Amino acid sequence: MTATVDLRYPIGAFSLVTPSDAVRRAAIADMAALPARMREAVAGLRDAQLDTPYRPGGWTVRQVVHHVADSHMNGFTRTKLALTEDRPAVRPYDEKAFAMLPDMALPVERSLAILDGLHARWDAIYQQFAPDQWSRVFVHPEYSEPQSLDCQLQHYAWHCRHHVAHITELRRREGW
Repeated sequence: MTATVDLRYPIGAFSLVTPSDAVRRAAIADMAALPARMREAVAGLRDAQLDTPYRPGGWTVRQVVHHVADSHMNGFTRTKLALTEDRPAVRPYDEKAFAMLPDMALPVERSLAILDGLHARWDAIYQQFAPDQWSRVFVHPEYSEPQSLDCQLQHYAWHCRHHVAHITELRRREGW
């Protein structure tokens, strides 16, 4: 009997691990690699393929690419707020509503360019983190506890791998 695969979580759900220098280095490497991995994931796809949902009822490949740019812009801002303010409160955003806005129909290159610059800047910050900065926090109303930059790094590294896998797994299933 074949196990049912949950197409929503091709690499599994996010799970926080105990932070360490090795965990941080691996997560930072995942973050730095995201722009190239996303470009590789969508390379050569035609518009009809970009407009294919990665799963029934899910976002299209195009929406996934634009969502990652939206999410990571918010994440980058939260990182900077946590580094420059004491326990800043951050706002959530409705990612499903964002995914329905007209900019989601733009060529994916628009968001790939955002990811190039954004992740270069995020990496520059991470490369200069002092040890005590990993414990800096922001307060997010959807979480019961303040979110540390250590936790946020791991979550966004997972987010990178998670959404690239949505696209690469769709391509594998479809034979693209």
